[in-house]
Amino acid sequence: MQDLLHRLYKARLTLLAELLTVVGLGLLFLAHWAANEPDWSWLQRIPVSDIGSGLFTTGLLAVAWQYFTQEVADDHTMQLFRHVLKEKAPDIRDAVIQGFAFTPDDLTNVASPATIDQIVRNTLALQLGDHDLAADVYADLQRQVIQSPERRRHCAIAVDLAPWHEPPTNEAPAMFIATVRCEYCTVPASSTMRFSCVSDQDVYRELLQDPTSALVWYFKPAGELEGGSDDAFELVQFSVDGKPRSIRRTKQARGQSYVVNLSSKQEEEPGGPGSLSPQEVTISYTYRVLVRRQGHLLYLDVGILTKGLRIAFRYGGCGIQDVTTLPFIASAEPPRLTQTPPSVPTPSVEIGFDGWVLPRSGVVFVWALDGELRASLIRSAEVTAGAKSTAPIQRSTGRRIDNV
Repeated sequence: MQDLLHRLYKARLTLLAELLTVVGLGLLFLAHWAANEPDWSWLQRIPVSDIGSGLFTTGLLAVAWQYFTQEVADDHTMQLFRHVLKEKAPDIRDAVIQGFAFTPDDLTNVASPATIDQIVRNTLALQLGDHDLAADVYADLQRQVIQSPERRRHCAIAVDLAPWHEPPTNEAPAMFIATVRCEYCTVPASSTMRFSCVSDQDVYRELLQDPTSALVWYFKPAGELEGGSDDAFELVQFSVDGKPRSIRRTKQARGQSYVVNLSSKQEEEPGGPGSLSPQEVTISYTYRVLVRRQGHLLYLDVGILTKGLRIAFRYGGCGIQDVTTLPFIASAEPPRLTQTPPSVPTPSVEIGFDGWVLPRSGVVFVWALDGELRASLIRSAEVTAGAKSTAPIQRSTGRRIDNV
């Protein structure tokens, strides 16, 4: 492409030189002819000869320059340009690196998203010393962080566990009722939020991958209780910036769902029905769910990228002797854990984490019941007493018990 442009430039310059030469030579002939013609003596008042001489000389010089000195001049210019680049290359390189390092927004003006991704992978590879590891880490980061629909801040969750006063049957075991209140700040990615409770594992796994689902709870059927039962799950309250929102409940086969519109009619923008302005809001909601007493655990999932997490688990009056907390949060900094003794009237466990919590993280609360601990101690004592009573027989006979 450069050769074609260079040839086009030479052709245009040659054509211009030839045109100037011909016009200048024609004016010289005209001036010489007019000097011998009385009728054309008025041309002598016009410097036709001088103009023709100038055009003729310019045309000849242009042709001579083009064919004899232009190539040498181009080589000289190229050598000078290479010398300048060689001398200033370190300064240019440092300026570019400093500009991208301290003003990263400029990088988006000169590089495509694919190029930026490659730059990030190469930088990670230099830091980690492994190109494959860097590519896998960045790919996982893209799926969990970059492609996250929204980001939450200052998420506070409070869980109050209490006995469920419905009498247990042979089909429905004893239950705890967990009342969960969640509050956080975010810029909503959607104008609606959906909460679901199902008893079908296939539907449960499908809803986990649905970006429109804010919360999905799996309820294992127990007697007449299933995911669609009124007692199994209920979204009690929902508000945006302290203003309550209406909740619509839909019941399906072995499941139920609650849909909430985040914007009220007064807050909707002209861009479309139910659309939200891109500003941060405070969302809070409360739901209750049945948890098996003998299941011994409650798992709270953090499905959205969250900065700052606090969870309080209160279990007074539930007959729980001890609670163990298992935080599934990938971070170099461990979360803070505070636990009150079970002897206080309202025992609780609190966990706090100030960093970013990646999606698919969560916290598990595992409890041990009073009766189970006493029964375990009694069985341990019986085993110990039995071992002590059989020890003399083993020593006197010198044979194993099962051979006596």
